[in-house]
Amino acid sequence: MQAREIIEPSDNVHYAASIQQGSASMTRSNIRLRSTSNKSDDVGIVCLNDKVTINPMRYASDWINNLRQINQGNPIPKKSSFRKHDHDEEPATKVQSLINYNKFDKVSLVWGKPRQPSMGPEEWATFLDSEGRVMNPQALRKRIFYGGLEDSLRKEAWKFLLGYHSYDSTYEERKLLASVKKSEYETIKNQWKSISREQAKRFSKFRERKGIIDKDVVRTDKSISFYDGDDNPNVNVLRDILMTYSFYNFDLGYCQGMSDLLSPILYVMRDESESFWCFVALMERLGPNFQLAQNGMHTQLFALSKLVELLDGLLHNYFKQKDCLNYFFCFRWILIQFKREFEFEKTLRLWEVLWTHYLTEHLHLYICVAILKRYRSKIIGEKMDFDSLLKFINELSGHIDLETTLRDAEALCLCAGEYGAARIPPGTPPSLPIQNVPLYAQEDDDVM
Repeated sequence: MQAREIIEPSDNVHYAASIQQGSASMTRSNIRLRSTSNKSDDVGIVCLNDKVTINPMRYASDWINNLRQINQGNPIPKKSSFRKHDHDEEPATKVQSLINYNKFDKVSLVWGKPRQPSMGPEEWATFLDSEGRVMNPQALRKRIFYGGLEDSLRKEAWKFLLGYHSYDSTYEERKLLASVKKSEYETIKNQWKSISREQAKRFSKFRERKGIIDKDVVRTDKSISFYDGDDNPNVNVLRDILMTYSFYNFDLGYCQGMSDLLSPILYVMRDESESFWCFVALMERLGPNFQLAQNGMHTQLFALSKLVELLDGLLHNYFKQKDCLNYFFCFRWILIQFKREFEFEKTLRLWEVLWTHYLTEHLHLYICVAILKRYRSKIIGEKMDFDSLLKFINELSGHIDLETTLRDAEALCLCAGEYGAARIPPGTPPSLPIQNVPLYAQEDDDVM
């Protein structure tokens, strides 16, 4: 495992406190310091091996004590020299802290657990009792978080991750639910299927939404054979599900980008009714991304800015200098959950990891931070403004390593701990909306 180092000290007391409160734990059999070069002021590395459980965040208490000393008038310790990294990429798990160099060398913690092999049907069966209930949902979600699922298992497991099935449901209960939900789906579908041509002439909202959906579905994921070709029946099913959803949720209707979220679900489920209800469950969490006022998106972008400020003050200050604190260059990442940033198969893996909500419901925000930190040197070195930054971010599509990014995001989440969670407002998607607060901003001219 590659050791990672802590970069330049920061004057941010809140960040040091966040390290102290981080929930990560690591194991070691010994700790030893070794020099990375012959220079006496080079960075030391803390090597962590597997035996004795420790909490790596304990170093933060010393850093915070150092902050108190500085506040009492003591000078800031002189900075050590740093090992150089590639200009275009650097480990995203570097963090900024203020260290008492009279007591400590600059150290590096080894972050992130190794990714595991995908879970297969045989291992899945060990999580179920004789009637099909998941015996330990937390352990199951942890296993999926670290390894993902084999293709053959996704159809069954995604229904749990999305909330279509409850973890304590039995085989028989799930079979009955499928039958009931199929009938319910057909009822909703017939509401728009039964609209006559004459009625449609007097139903402008119906024509408008149907027109947008028809245009979107024929260009969704054409790179995979499941949706490729003219008159593809799977494209027709995609359209029917989206049309049905626009009637199921009149207030939200249809917005561009929804086809991107539905496409992988239909690809995995291969069943129209089950795909619809899984999509409904997903939209309960991501629906605010598509509301007219875009409150859900603004809330997530705000939370992202606070996390970058916490985890990388240097990058945050650069964005502030360039008037980029709205983080709109990350808009596509958040809106459709990185759907266009990775290959289709990698997107399936990413989504099932996100849906576990194992460490946090907002891992996608830490993924944003991880990617930005990894390319921080390039962003700052090339003095990117908003336009060039947006172009650069879009051109990263297909060039981001998923496994590395997941490990970096995990490390950042653990590092931020409670202080990171406190920077994400309650109800921020994909958290379920807070009760007694409207999920969507309703306006009279937007109701079908």
